Amino acid sequence: MTLNKIHVRKKDTVMIVSGKDKGKISEVLAVFPKKGKILVKDVNVVTKHQKPNKENVQGGLIKKEAPIYSSKAMLYCTKCKKATRISHKVLEDGTKVRVCKKCGETF
Repeated sequence: MTLNKIHVRKKDTVMIVSGKDKGKISEVLAVFPKKGKILVKDVNVVTKHQKPNKENVQGGLIKKEAPIYSSKAMLYCTKCKKATRISHKVLEDGTKVRVCKKCGETF
């Protein structure tokens, strides 16, 4: 089984480009390459009916983020303040870095 390559990583800033949360800018909390999905802070918030148990005594209605497809998010460049595609660049010391296509800033 091969893993799907996802263009964003954990702790990246992304902009949502489609769906009910279109236009929101937030941080990636987790990446799920096998499913092709990402978990983004305060995006795709769903209500879960939580049953009380020993660890979570309270229970009730809990709001939490649900994963979205990674294709709905674009990497957000904080320098040029736009959602952008990324390109790769090899530095002088041989390390490969991700670069903003619009302004050339490294991520």
